[in-house]
Amino acid sequence: MTSHPADNSKQICEQILLDEKQYNINNHILPSETVIVDRLLGRGLELKDVYQELHGKLAHHPGALQTFLGQVLTTAAFWNPEKIREARSARDDLEETNRKIASKAAELADLFQRRKNLHNTSGFTSDTHYHVCEVLKAAAGDNHLFTSRVQKRFEELHTQFDLKYWPTLSDFMHELASDADAAAPEASDPLTEVATSARRSSLGDFFKALFVAISENSARNHGRLPDDFRLTDATLATIVNCALDLGPEELVDSIYVKGLRQRERGRSQ
Repeated sequence: MTSHPADNSKQICEQILLDEKQYNINNHILPSETVIVDRLLGRGLELKDVYQELHGKLAHHPGALQTFLGQVLTTAAFWNPEKIREARSARDDLEETNRKIASKAAELADLFQRRKNLHNTSGFTSDTHYHVCEVLKAAAGDNHLFTSRVQKRFEELHTQFDLKYWPTLSDFMHELASDADAAAPEASDPLTEVATSARRSSLGDFFKALFVAISENSARNHGRLPDDFRLTDATLATIVNCALDLGPEELVDSIYVKGLRQRERGRSQ
C-alpha cells in the first residue's frame, strides 16, 4: 500500500515530537513540554493538514521542522494563557513591592536621621551601627569570600578615611528609596515582553508570543527557520487550538488569526 504525502508528513512530524518526549523523559526534564507533545499526538487527525504544510515549507531546511515544533512546545508550555496571567500578576507584584520599598526606605531614612540627632542631643546613646562600613562588614560576616578576599583591603580603606568621607545610613536609605521609586518592571525576554504588552489579557497574547518565537529563530536571527517562513491563518489556528487544548467555546479560526495579524501589522507601522 502506497502512503500519501500527507501521511508521510504526519509521520515525520510526529516522530520529531516522540523524539522530544523521549529525550525529556530520559533526562527528567521539561514535563510541561511533554504534556504538549501528548496533546498534539492525541489530536493527530486534526493536525494532518498542518503537518503537510509544515513539511512542505520546512523539509528542505535542515533542522527547521525540529526548531518550529520545539518552539510550539516551549511557547505552549511557558507562555500559555495561564502562564501569561501569572507573569502579569508577577509584574504587578513587582511594581507594588518597589512602591513599598520606596515608602519604607524613605521612612527608615528619617528614622536613622532621628536616631542620629537623639544620639547627638539627648544625652543618651545606643550601641547601634552608625558607619556604613561597619554595617557592610557585619552583614558580610558569614560570607567566606568577603572575609577571606575582600575584608582586609576594605578595612584599610575604612580606616584611611574618616566618617565625613562616607554616606550616612540615612543617605543609603534615601538612595534605596529613590532607586525603588524610579524603578519600572522590564521583561527579561522578548516573548514575555510581547505577551504582557496589551492592556487586557487575551488569547492574542499567546499568538504574539508564538510569532516572536518564530522570528527569534529565523535565519536573520541566526536561527534555522527561513526568513520568508509564514504559515496560513488556518494552520496557525489549528496549532494553537491543539497545543493549548482549547475547549469548544474557546476555539479560534482563520478569521480570528487573520484579524490578529492585521492588527499587529497596523501597530508595527
